[in-house]
Amino acid sequence: MPWDATELRVTSIDPESNASSDHELIAGEDGDTSIIQPQWHPQSGDLYYISDQSGYYNIYRAGYDPSVLPMKHDFGGSAPGWRLGQQGYCFLPDGDGRLVAQYNKDGASVLLMADVSRSDAAAAAVEEFGGDDGLPTMFGGAVPGADGDLYFVGGSPSTPSSMYQWNLRSKGAATILACSSNLSFPEDVISVPRQVEFPTTLGTAFGYYYAPKNGGYTCTTDKDPPLLVKAHGGPTACTGASFNAGIQYWASRGFAVLDVDYGGSTGYGRDYRRRLRKSWGVVDIDDVCNGAKFLVKEGLADGDRLCIDGGSAGGYTTLGALAFKDVFRAGTSLYGIGDLTALAGDTHKFESRYLDGLVGLYPQEEDLYKERSPIESVETLSCPILLLQGSEDKIVPPNQAKMMHEALVKKGIPTCIKIYEGEQHGFRKAENIEDALDSELAFYGKVFGIAIPGAVDLEVDNM
Repeated sequence: MPWDATELRVTSIDPESNASSDHELIAGEDGDTSIIQPQWHPQSGDLYYISDQSGYYNIYRAGYDPSVLPMKHDFGGSAPGWRLGQQGYCFLPDGDGRLVAQYNKDGASVLLMADVSRSDAAAAAVEEFGGDDGLPTMFGGAVPGADGDLYFVGGSPSTPSSMYQWNLRSKGAATILACSSNLSFPEDVISVPRQVEFPTTLGTAFGYYYAPKNGGYTCTTDKDPPLLVKAHGGPTACTGASFNAGIQYWASRGFAVLDVDYGGSTGYGRDYRRRLRKSWGVVDIDDVCNGAKFLVKEGLADGDRLCIDGGSAGGYTTLGALAFKDVFRAGTSLYGIGDLTALAGDTHKFESRYLDGLVGLYPQEEDLYKERSPIESVETLSCPILLLQGSEDKIVPPNQAKMMHEALVKKGIPTCIKIYEGEQHGFRKAENIEDALDSELAFYGKVFGIAIPGAVDLEVDNM
């Protein structure tokens, strides 16, 4: 995969015949370095790229060995390598073409500007800008305009994803040019996350903790709140602190939420990202469990009311945590991967060998795939599970969810399955997204004995 090992090569193309010369290897010769996002400097013609050779995704200039901006932070965006056209840095079109880049620090984005006019030296005159300068909490993909203008996509815990304009010269609050939603919410129903670090099997893991918050209600109990742990998809991706309606839904209804960047997530350096090498279904499960236990120990969650959910790869982590661990009291799988062998045998071209690095070579190590497949361990499932599935899902066929549901029913474990007609791998219809959230809330209400006002009617087997 692009985040595992890539090479950067340059070739000359004849403008008339389109014939190319031999390729010149620029970077990645060791076969174990990730090179991403190359681009030419508009004034000097120097070739720049991002490499993780130092242990972090730093910015390099071809022909200059150290990074031009050596930092123990990752550049390149939140989940680099998944799509063509991703660009985590740019050059200003005027003057000497200063470098502009973005990285995340302590759960917030930082904009960096530097002078890279000397081809034989590191960047100089480095300046950094953040929230105090009018920038949103999270942003990325900056594109330069005229007269110092920058355009980028970003957001905050209370602002949905938006297109912003911000001027490097005048500073001031960034202007929202377009927003992905016309909804707005009062501050007293928005839970602002804080980044947390917690001990886990391989050292430290990270996540965003959302405390319950709803100004329209008063807590009448001394008990700690129920906790919903969320496992992001990918799995080589990450979560963030921008507005997430699916998280605020829970915080406004009395649940604490831990959105986990388990080992293998991007944004924390190469070693952290590589924790999932051959260890998917082990490290991620350990981390979501240890995150929940950490919050219980800190008095931020009720240990008797721990639940977990996730979709796709996050659904796999969810099912694995429920099958192989005894931490959570309930869980919800949204089109979660239950059978790794089926995924290895039938997926799209880009991810066709993805699992070789995450689990092992297939079919040579098929036994390992089965060992880590929750669908092969239904006998160890022991807590209530809600299964939400699309009828036309080609990545995770509905029969996987149906098999798990039948096994849970036979074991006498409370369970419910909902299959949404016409939906594929990820729900698209607003009414189904809303029903999925409401059904999950109703499910936990039944499991934990919480009275849910206006709860949807949900028939749970064995309850």
